[in-house]
Parts: sequence; C-alpha cells; structure tokens
Amino acid sequence: MSLFSNLFKKKEEKVSSKNVEDFASLTRVYFQSVIAANLGITNIRFVPDVANFKRLFKIPTQGGRLGQAEKMASRKMLMQDYGLSEGFFKEIDASVKKHCRTQNDVQAYLFMYQGFCNDLMMLVGNLMQWKFRVPSAFKGALRTMTEKTIHDICTKLVWKKDDVHKTAAAVRQYKERLGYSEQWMTEYVYNVVMLAKKEPRHKQEEEKKS
Repeated sequence: MSLFSNLFKKKEEKVSSKNVEDFASLTRVYFQSVIAANLGITNIRFVPDVANFKRLFKIPTQGGRLGQAEKMASRKMLMQDYGLSEGFFKEIDASVKKHCRTQNDVQAYLFMYQGFCNDLMMLVGNLMQWKFRVPSAFKGALRTMTEKTIHDICTKLVWKKDDVHKTAAAVRQYKERLGYSEQWMTEYVYNVVMLAKKEPRHKQEEEKKS
C-alpha cells in the first residue's frame, strides 16, 4: 500500500479515510515542502513524499519553485481534516528555517525530528495506557489528559522508572534543540491518539468486507 493510498481514495470517492499513516505522511509532506521552498531545491527526488503528493493530487509547481504549492496544499488538508492550528505550522516553519540553512543540514534535521516523534509517542504510550481506553466521544477529556501528560514530560525531572526517566530526558533535549512548544507537542500527540483509537474498528470493518 502506498503512502497516500487512503488520501487518494478520499479524493476519488469523497469519503473520510483519516488515519495515523495519512496524518504522518501529510506532516512529512509539509516539512519537505518547507525545506524545498526555503532552500530552492529543484531535484524532486530529494523530497520523495512531496513527489508522491504532487503525483497523486496533480499539484502544479507554483512560480517555478518546488515546495510552494505543495506546502499550501498539505497545510490546507491538515487544517481541514485534522483541525491543526496556524501555530502548528508556524513552529515548523521557524524550526526548519533555523536548522536547515543548507541542503547538508536537512538529513540531520529530519533524523532528529524523527527521533523526537518516536521517543515522544513511545513515552506517551507508556504514560497514558489506561487513558487510551477513554471513548473518543470524550474529546475534551482526552485533550486535557494529553496536555497534562505533555506538560509532565516537559517539566518533571525525576521519574520512578529508569526507561521513562531516560526517554523523557531525551524528549526534552529534542524539544529544546528543535524549538517546539508544549502546545505543538500536544496538538501532534492528540491527533495521533485520536486517529489510533479509530483504526482497530476500521480494520475490523475492512476484514468483514473482504
């Protein structure tokens, strides 16, 4: 299954297909689009997720600059489908601008960002285990729980379990180096949690149809 198969299905059939994979893929498209636009990248193979996105949604290159139109299109989708705020994208723009000044900086930056997201989600999964069972209908409660967990990760310096202590410390270091706020982290994690809670039901429905 390609990265944007569900998004492509959504475009063709006009049905909702929101899931964690699509959210992560669209976020990568936005990151790569910002990088391409900022650095004047012309080789589309340097930004593979943008290449897939352009092909599937037939997005023309704006003003001869790769990344500009793709940035706006992916941003619009993320805002409409997942309710992300303006601030979410402003923080990405600022972080990329600060850390990706040349093409040589890009790989190290994206590697650091991926480590940040992986450690953050692993830690949240550990700390919010029972809270994941809260029904999705209680969005406000889940949002508050997520916000509190993120605040604890960013401010609590001592944890009982060694693995939690080490991962929390790593996440705080990533946060400071990349320049993301607690609000950004909450917005990202909350969307992943909400989408992940829906996926088992969708998978069961698909298995019944097959």
